[in-house]
Amino acid sequence: MQGVDHITLIGSNEADTIEFYRDLLGMPLVLRQPNLDDPNQTHLFFDTGDGRILTFFVAPDRQSNAQPHRHRVGSVHHLSFKMNAEDFEDTKQALNEAGHGFNEFDRGIFHSLYTRDHNGLTIELSADKFEFPEDRRGEVLAKAQELREADGVDFAEERHLEQALDELGIDAEKNELPDAPTGTGV
Repeated sequence: MQGVDHITLIGSNEADTIEFYRDLLGMPLVLRQPNLDDPNQTHLFFDTGDGRILTFFVAPDRQSNAQPHRHRVGSVHHLSFKMNAEDFEDTKQALNEAGHGFNEFDRGIFHSLYTRDHNGLTIELSADKFEFPEDRRGEVLAKAQELREADGVDFAEERHLEQALDELGIDAEKNELPDAPTGTGV
């Protein structure tokens, strides 16, 4: 495998989907065409920021419903999108202004905002605590996991990530992020 090509979700209608993903989160709408398997639906393609694509099948007769989803085996729990740490405060303000509530957490190795889209899907917007080469991400997380296990703690903490970067000899720059509750919770 070379990575995720795209993920397709069933969306409500075109206007609400574009308003949330393009206008609020800033994902360019790069392709709009009929759903090739069902021409009664439109297939919207959004660039998530790194060339990876998130798509939606939408239809004009589907109303948005922001109620939280009931989770069951096979359902989507949440989607997480990476954002620049320097955009963190502006993103909080944009969510507030658009009437989208959010929760903020320091997850130990990254910092996250959780909100819901117009259809109740939980969206995580995460900012890395350290900038380092993307092609080393899996290696760094695996080392942080190893250090966390050796430490006997429940989740990877910033110190595990920092130590992993050091042990792997990876130069990294620490991002400035606000204080927030740490660890678990939604």
